[in-house]
Amino acid sequence: MDAPVWERFADVVLAADAAVCRVVQGVPPRDFAGLYVGDDEVDALLMTLPGLDGPLPEQVAPLRARLDPHVDAARAALHAWARTGDDGLARACRYAGARGVAAEVLAVVLAADLHPQRQRLLAYVQDSVQLPRPTLAWVARVLGQEAVRALAPRGPLVRAGLAVVGADGAWGTRMCGVAPRVAWAARGDDTLDPEVPAGTRVVAADEGAGPGAVPGAAGRSATGRGARRPRPPADRPAGSGALLLVHGADPESRRRTAAAALQGTELLVAALPASVDAWHALVREATLRCAALVVEVDGRLTPDDTEQLDRAGHLALVLASARELPLDCLPARPWREVHVRDGEADDGDWRRRTGSPAPVGVRLTREQLRLVAGADRGTRNGAGGVVAGVRRLAGGHLDGVAARVHARRGWDDLVLPATPTGQLRDLVARYRQRRTVFGTWGFPAVPSAGVVALFAGPSGTGKTLAAEVVAADLGLDLYKVDLSAVVSKYIGETEKNLERVFSAAASGDMVLFFDEADALFGKRTDVSSSHDRYANIEVAYLLQRLEVFDGLVILATNLQGNIDDAFWRRIAVSVTFTSPDEAERRRIWDRVFPAAAPVEDVDLDLLARRFKVTGGVIRNAALGAAFAAADEGAGITMGRVVRALQRELVKLGHLSVVDPVDEPAGAPAVRAGG
Repeated sequence: MDAPVWERFADVVLAADAAVCRVVQGVPPRDFAGLYVGDDEVDALLMTLPGLDGPLPEQVAPLRARLDPHVDAARAALHAWARTGDDGLARACRYAGARGVAAEVLAVVLAADLHPQRQRLLAYVQDSVQLPRPTLAWVARVLGQEAVRALAPRGPLVRAGLAVVGADGAWGTRMCGVAPRVAWAARGDDTLDPEVPAGTRVVAADEGAGPGAVPGAAGRSATGRGARRPRPPADRPAGSGALLLVHGADPESRRRTAAAALQGTELLVAALPASVDAWHALVREATLRCAALVVEVDGRLTPDDTEQLDRAGHLALVLASARELPLDCLPARPWREVHVRDGEADDGDWRRRTGSPAPVGVRLTREQLRLVAGADRGTRNGAGGVVAGVRRLAGGHLDGVAARVHARRGWDDLVLPATPTGQLRDLVARYRQRRTVFGTWGFPAVPSAGVVALFAGPSGTGKTLAAEVVAADLGLDLYKVDLSAVVSKYIGETEKNLERVFSAAASGDMVLFFDEADALFGKRTDVSSSHDRYANIEVAYLLQRLEVFDGLVILATNLQGNIDDAFWRRIAVSVTFTSPDEAERRRIWDRVFPAAAPVEDVDLDLLARRFKVTGGVIRNAALGAAFAAADEGAGITMGRVVRALQRELVKLGHLSVVDPVDEPAGAPAVRAGG
C-alpha cells in the first residue's frame, strides 16, 4: 500500500537534508554522534553558523539541482492534500488552519514520531543521538522561519494540539513531536483521548437535533470584547471560530439546541476541564474529529478556562449552562446566545430514544430520558423498560435522607368522604396534565410547573395512604423524607441536605412526601436569638426551593395552623382529612382483613358503631388480633380484636375497660372514655 502524501513528503525532505549534510559536512555516520566534537569537524561547523560564509556553492549546487525537483514535487502534492484531502488528518489540518508550510511541519514531526528509522536519520542530520526528533533549529533551517511560527504557542499546530514543543533546553534544541492521540489517528484509530474529561461523548451529526428545533429556544447575537466576526471557509465546520451560548432547561435540550444551530456538524460534548492537559486533550480531540466543542459549564469560567478557549480560536464552540454566563468570563470572539425554556421530553423524543410514545404519567427531561433510554436496550419492551430506569434515576442520590415507599395500593384501598377523594383526583389530574396546560395550551408556568399539596388532619386518617395512592396512580415512586437525616443542628447543613433531596427529585420523576411537615415548614417567628434567625432562614430557603421545583411535593401535617402563611400561596391543592364516620369505619373494617385471614365471629357493624377510631387505629388493632391468633394457633375472634383495640386506645391516652365475656358469646360490653 502506498504511503500517505504527508509521509512521502517527510521522507523526501529528510533524505535530501541527510544527503546535503553528508556532502557539506563531510562527516560519515559514526558511533557516539553528538557526544563529542572532533578537530576535523570544527571547520565544517564554523561554516554552518549564521554570519559566516557557509558551505561552498560548488559543493551544494550540484546536489541541490538533483534534489530540489523531488522536494518541490513532494511539497506540491502535500499542499494539494492539505487543501482538498478527504482523510481525517487533512480535514483536521484545514479545521486548525494548518495549511501550506504548517502542513509541512506536521508531516515531518508526525512521520518522525511514527518510525524509529526516521529518528535515527534526524539524529544524524542534527549530529546528536540525543536529538531524535525535529528541533526548532532544524525546522527553521530546512523548512524556513515561517514553519517555526506554526510551532509558536499560538501557532495553528500548537493551539489545536496537533503538535507539541518540548519545554526544556535551549530554544534551538527543543524537540517537536505529536501527542499520542494524533499518531493513533494517523494510523486509523478513532478512540477518544484518555486525557479528556470523564464522561466526554461524541454526538454524530446525523443525531443532531432531530426534526425541528427545541421548543422555546430564543436567541440574540453580539460580538464579544471587540472581536471581529470571522468568515470560515466552506470546508470547515459550521460556526468555526464563533461562540454559541446556550442556557436554560437540561443538558440534553441544550445539546439539541446546539446541534440545530450547527447543522450537519459532529459534536464533542464534555464537562468543563479541570486541568490544562485536559483542555489540550479536548481541543485536540475536537480538531481531529472536525467537531464542534460543547462544554457544559456549572458556575462560571475561570481566567485559565477563558485563556484556553481564546487559544483555540479555530473551534466551533458552544458553552452550555443552566444559567446565563457572566460576560466578563467569555472568550474574545463573536457570540450568539440562545435561551432554552422547555426541557421536557415530548412524544417525538420518546419515539427517537425508545421507539414508543411517552408512558402515561411519566414526565422526564430530555437529559433524564437519555440516561434511562438504555435501561431496557436490546429488548422489545420499549418505553416500558425505560420506566424501570426511571425508578433508578434518582434513588441512589436519596439514600440516607429519604425512604422509598413502594406504592402498591390504589383508590379502592382509600376510604374517604367524597370531597377529599375528589380533591385527590384533582391533584392527580393537575400533575398529569401539566404538559397540555403549560405546553400545548400556553398557560404560563408561574412560578413553576410543579405541584405542591398539603394533607392536613389527625394522625391515622389516611394522609400517608393517600400519598401512596396518588403516586401509584401517576406511576411514580414515593419518597418519604426522613426528617432526622435532613434536619441538622449545624448552620447551613439542613439547607444542604434539603438541596440534595430536591436536586435528586429533579433528576428523576417522583413524589416527595414530607410527613410532619410543620417541623420544617413551620411559621417564622420574631428573631430573639441566633437560633430563631437561622430557623427563619431554613423556612425561607424551603419557600424559595418550592418556587422553582417542577415535581410533585406532598406536605402532611397534624397541625395545619402551624404551617407558615407564605407557603399557602405555593400550595395548589389542600386536602383536609377527618376521622371517619360510622359508615366509613365499617368499610375500613371490611377491608382490613385479607381474604385468607381466619376471621371468626367478628361483628364488624358493632366495631364500627361502638369504636370511634381512625383508620390507622383499626389497622393496628387488626394486626394485633392477627398476631395473637397466630401465636395461639386459633382464629381471629371478636374478643381478640377488642383486646387489641383496648391496647391501641391506651396508647392514645384513653381509658378503656372491657367486660370479660366468653369469646364465642355475643359482643363484649365496652366502656371507653378519656
